Amino acid sequence: MKMKETMKRILTRMLCAACAATGMCVSAQDGVRVRQLGEAVAWGRRPMKEIGVQKTTFDSLALKENIALSMADVLTYNSSVFVKNYGRATLSTVAFRGTSPSHTQVTWNGMRINNPMLGMTDFSTIPSYFIDRASLLHGASSVNESGGGLGGLVRLGTAADVAPGWGVQYVQGIGSFSTFDEFARVTYGSDHWTVSTRAVYSSSPNDYKYRNRDKIMNIYDEDKNIIGRYHPVERNRSGDFKDMHVLQEVYYNTLAGDRLGMNVWFLDSDRGLPLLTTDYSDGLKVENRQHERTFRGVLSWDHSRSNWRTGLRSGYVNTWMAYDYSREVANGVMARMTRSRSRVNTIYGQAEGEYTSDSRKWYFTANVSLYQHFVKSKDKNIITQDGDNAVVGYDKGRVEMSVSASAKWQPVERMGLSLVLREELSGTRWTPVIPALFVDGLISRKGNVTARASVSRNYRFPSLNDLYFLPGGNPSLRDESGLTYDAGVSFDVGKAGVYSAGGSVTWFDSYIDDWIIWLPTTKGFFSPRNMKKVHAYGVEVKGNAAVQLPRGWMIDLSGSYSWTPSVNCGPKLSVADQSVGRQLPYVPRHSASVSGRLTWRSWGFLYKWAFYSKRYTMSSNDTTLSGHLPAYFMSNVAIDKSFSWRPLDMSLKLAVNNLFDEEYLSVLSHPMPGINFEFFISFTPKW
Repeated sequence: MKMKETMKRILTRMLCAACAATGMCVSAQDGVRVRQLGEAVAWGRRPMKEIGVQKTTFDSLALKENIALSMADVLTYNSSVFVKNYGRATLSTVAFRGTSPSHTQVTWNGMRINNPMLGMTDFSTIPSYFIDRASLLHGASSVNESGGGLGGLVRLGTAADVAPGWGVQYVQGIGSFSTFDEFARVTYGSDHWTVSTRAVYSSSPNDYKYRNRDKIMNIYDEDKNIIGRYHPVERNRSGDFKDMHVLQEVYYNTLAGDRLGMNVWFLDSDRGLPLLTTDYSDGLKVENRQHERTFRGVLSWDHSRSNWRTGLRSGYVNTWMAYDYSREVANGVMARMTRSRSRVNTIYGQAEGEYTSDSRKWYFTANVSLYQHFVKSKDKNIITQDGDNAVVGYDKGRVEMSVSASAKWQPVERMGLSLVLREELSGTRWTPVIPALFVDGLISRKGNVTARASVSRNYRFPSLNDLYFLPGGNPSLRDESGLTYDAGVSFDVGKAGVYSAGGSVTWFDSYIDDWIIWLPTTKGFFSPRNMKKVHAYGVEVKGNAAVQLPRGWMIDLSGSYSWTPSVNCGPKLSVADQSVGRQLPYVPRHSASVSGRLTWRSWGFLYKWAFYSKRYTMSSNDTTLSGHLPAYFMSNVAIDKSFSWRPLDMSLKLAVNNLFDEEYLSVLSHPMPGINFEFFISFTPKW
């Protein structure tokens, strides 16, 4: 045990010292193991659409690391956002800057994919191998894309870039707990056409062992006296999963400034929801399952000219979700307690335009998007006093519209200003105008030192569950509103073929009024209410470094750190309310991530580290009993080797997750796996 703790401290200190201010990723293409450093970044006329924007971009190495990763894993180890994970292959949500998961907007190829029932997105159901482009827009920067992102926005997309001719790739993964992951992709590219088909299938009994520290077992002597106690080692029960994803893409380029696109994504997920560590029942006598089938489709048309561009998009989302919970009440007799069924249909349309003046000092955009949601949610297992089944739930529709316009001005080479105006509609209610102002300026050409600042007002409508869920929905909820400020400085330096480095430090401050939180009622169920105000503030640090070493060696380091107090500043809801002035539940004050990659010729070694500080589970921040979750850090390593022959390319990878066998919880009473292993083999035939 002492040796393990010593190794933890030594390795952690080494990597933290090497990446003290770490954060952005180094670009690379799929399959590339070694690359030469390019020219140092030279400041010039940067993209005007990103004036003042606080943004984190992920490269293809992070996204395509292995087929077993979800976007939740990518965000955990490559950003400073908080990923709340309910367990392996279960719900994973993302929160920016001390806000909640419902304050994070998520788009896929321009279409917002937040569940209109819950207002959030499950990142565990988004395989990273299906994402070619991913970035985070922090705080006020999210207003450029959408309203409602009081914390920020996650932008996901696919790319039309494939090699000419036919291409095939197949990856097989085998891991601990009898886990199997398979990925296949077929592509075709020509001057006009780009076609890509991807498929992922993952399955596992997911029955890993863990020490259950929520249970204490007694040891008795022959006289039935207690002579000792211990925490039992148990298996994760009811946690099996089978996930299948298929993504079809077709693009047609006229080569005259027009491009047509189609993106279709189908998900079929069948998952057992693991029993809590406080559950004493026999896992074989409990059914706790969730089944989801989701179809997402986007059609797009982009028309480009030298200084203007227009685009149209339309989309459709259909989600069917089932949740069943049954327990054995007698020998061989199962009682079904919950039989929930939900269906969501969303129709989406968007029109946008961009114009750049001939002087290249002005840039204008306009955008209008429309979403029509139809939601049916019901529990078919409710029994009336007459003995008949009753349908309890809601059947609602809602129109959501967002209209925005922006003007960006670069009066001199070193300075840029941007003003964004947005207005949102939900049902029959319009928000006030949402303004966002951005400014940036080049402080020094030496080191490309740039300062950025922004301020924004933002609003978020309650989700449909907030308003109509039975029992507990509150139709009288007010919209949440937020005022956000941030300011920061960044730099980029480098020498061609030798090294590159960059980093940024950002201060942010936000006030959110009428924060919605679900609280217990005297009737025995929870109901949402508007808290008065939450004050979230802090610092984000990002950085990266890449060094080309002699004899083909190269090292990339990146990482991030976030300090995020998020405090309830509202009035007391009752005399006994002890939440005022306290940190919000499940918001860590400190979070950090580090990623380091060492390559030599066709070999690669990767180390990933993530840290979350103590999180409170109660709004009073009471640490007695189970009022908090201890701080923890995770360490993952991987080694890979690539081979290239005339008929095909092949690569092998061995990954070790939770290297130091850390015992930890991300959410109260939800067990997490200890050390586990994955092996991957990839084949790419050459045509």
